[in-house]
Amino acid sequence: MSNGLQNERREQPNMRGEVVKQPLDKNELESILDRILEVEFTFRQTAEPAQRLAAMDRATQDYVLDWVGRVTSNHIELGYQYACYADKALHLLDREMVEAWALHAMDVYDRDGLRPALAVMHGLDDFLEDQHQRVSGSVLEEVNGVLSGFLHGLSGRRLKLEEGPHPYTDTEVLYLPPVMARLAGKHDNFLLYKSAIALLWAQTRYGTFRVLLDGALDPETASDELVALFHALETLRLEAHIARELPGLFRQMERLKAELEQPALSAPWRELRRRVQSPCTTAHDCLCLAEAHLGRIQPFPDRFYRAALKPVAVADCMAARLEREKARFKVSLKELEDEQREKQDREAKASRFEARLKRDDPEREAMEMEILLDGRPMKLPQFTNKLLNSILLDLGNLPEDYLEPAGPGDYDAKLLKDEEPDPEDVWSGTYHEEGAHLTDEWDFRRQHYRKGWCAVRERTLIPKDESFVRETLRKHSGVVKQLRKTFEALRDEDRLLRRQPDGEGIDFDALVEAISDAARGHEMTDRLFTRLHRSERNIAVAFLVDMSGSTKGWINEAEREALVLLCEALESLGDRYAIYGFSSFTRKRCELFPIKRFDERYSAEVKGRIAAVEPQDYTRMGFAIRRMDAILREVDARTRVLVTLSDGKPDDYDNYRGEFGIEDTRRALIEARRNGIHPYCITIDEQARDYLPHLYGPAAYTVVSEVRALPFKVSDIYRRLTT
Repeated sequence: MSNGLQNERREQPNMRGEVVKQPLDKNELESILDRILEVEFTFRQTAEPAQRLAAMDRATQDYVLDWVGRVTSNHIELGYQYACYADKALHLLDREMVEAWALHAMDVYDRDGLRPALAVMHGLDDFLEDQHQRVSGSVLEEVNGVLSGFLHGLSGRRLKLEEGPHPYTDTEVLYLPPVMARLAGKHDNFLLYKSAIALLWAQTRYGTFRVLLDGALDPETASDELVALFHALETLRLEAHIARELPGLFRQMERLKAELEQPALSAPWRELRRRVQSPCTTAHDCLCLAEAHLGRIQPFPDRFYRAALKPVAVADCMAARLEREKARFKVSLKELEDEQREKQDREAKASRFEARLKRDDPEREAMEMEILLDGRPMKLPQFTNKLLNSILLDLGNLPEDYLEPAGPGDYDAKLLKDEEPDPEDVWSGTYHEEGAHLTDEWDFRRQHYRKGWCAVRERTLIPKDESFVRETLRKHSGVVKQLRKTFEALRDEDRLLRRQPDGEGIDFDALVEAISDAARGHEMTDRLFTRLHRSERNIAVAFLVDMSGSTKGWINEAEREALVLLCEALESLGDRYAIYGFSSFTRKRCELFPIKRFDERYSAEVKGRIAAVEPQDYTRMGFAIRRMDAILREVDARTRVLVTLSDGKPDDYDNYRGEFGIEDTRRALIEARRNGIHPYCITIDEQARDYLPHLYGPAAYTVVSEVRALPFKVSDIYRRLTT
């Protein structure tokens, strides 16, 4: 709350002389709300929420007004709705839950926009139910990584996980509800997620949707009763496949059915289950059974994972994929044909591609097919092999027309590769957050994180000529020798161990204490010696280099020279080290530039990358520190150090400048320290003493007049941080 608002609050002493804040009246509250919500420009009516706030004690009033300010910092309408619903929320929920409700609304606003966030504000009852479920339930957001790993370990097409109202798949994405809470324990609810994933995966893996491709089941005209009966029969067929493919999970699924008291199948359904359990049974067989029994038998109650079948969504997705993959496969065959001709250096002639099954046993569930060119088996590139497997999942075979290589202009060959999008396309709307590392960012106004707020990508620096490195080493040859000598001394430095039972010297402090003990009649210790001990260094240090536009000119040149000198010196020390550059242009474009990774040696390519370090955009520091924190934590080292080299304070094109950027950077540094990382900053910003103590603490930064002084500071930094 601002000082202006605080000044409006009345304070009165009680009978004991203690200052007690008196509740604010309706007019005072309305005035404060008008100011927070900027009603002069928005014309919102604050009389009603002010009236409800006036009935509260002063501490509760202060609490609500503080949170109105936090929520308003995201959007004024969201803050206004919080003010309107705060009274109801405090009656229904405890304060911890009220805060969770407000934070959830702000998170939804960050992710999905204003309308869904307002729905959270208005849906207090739904939020309360959801929170009760989350206490014992499994939350998709929290277990998504583990479930994605499980899904990616299964055979077949690579599928993605996304949130949806209930479990279903369109053959490329598996949709799961945000919370699974049908059982009492989190682990069992997690297993419900895995069970649903297994069934949806099996639908794509074992050909459930092939009945749509040949028109056996028309998604537009098929009756709901037929689709439901077909889905029930398919569920039994796929459960048999899961029992063979994933027996451990299937046993857990059977246990969960018992936990949920799933009714046993009736006698007719047990007979149908027996008929569809064979590995040779197909989706077409199940559809024929469904048509034969339509009107004669009702589908059994839905299985515990409650997966749905959506033929229309599947048909649309499959149609687009089939066209795309057919064209890609034909172009890929054309490339294979051209490559084969070039290898054999023969005149162009008609070639013939064929496909044949690798296996002879029809009982095997995995179809394997090989491609032959003029009768000879071809080793397919990984991309082409993935295409072939995906086509087989959809069609069950490879049609003849797929085996005709593409002709000139048949297809854009650039679409053959599933390449990472070019980061330069971010403003063209081609990918934004797709494929990026999403990192949180601390919002000091809401006193909470914006979840997945920054889209972080690693960008490759194209190495330049090493002449810059050679010239730097020639220009600073004396400095290089001096630094190597200093770092070699650090490497060979011995540590004096005191109070040892034997050693090369006498520990006089221990001796004096021992003589004093003997004089008092106590036993005299024998740990009276000192010994030099050389310990193995187990250190990893990461250098984070500011590549913002403000480093243009002599600063950039000096940064590159300093990196060359550092690398030359660190090579003599033997510690593991990495160098990354960073830059940003709003939260959507946060970029790291690997110059030298921990597992890379100091090679000609690394030298070329140092030469290629050039100024980019802005200095959003929080995301870079968090990513380097994650990278450092993957390195097995006793001591981890993060040294940031920057020419100024945190800044970006959006609202990151000023207090926002400083507080986010400070929070990122606190996170790093909690993770056992020692952060340090070297800057040439003469005004840095105004803010660096707040960020790093009084002893964790150095201000230098020019970046050229950096290498001379490093040995002292190392001595303090790594010994």
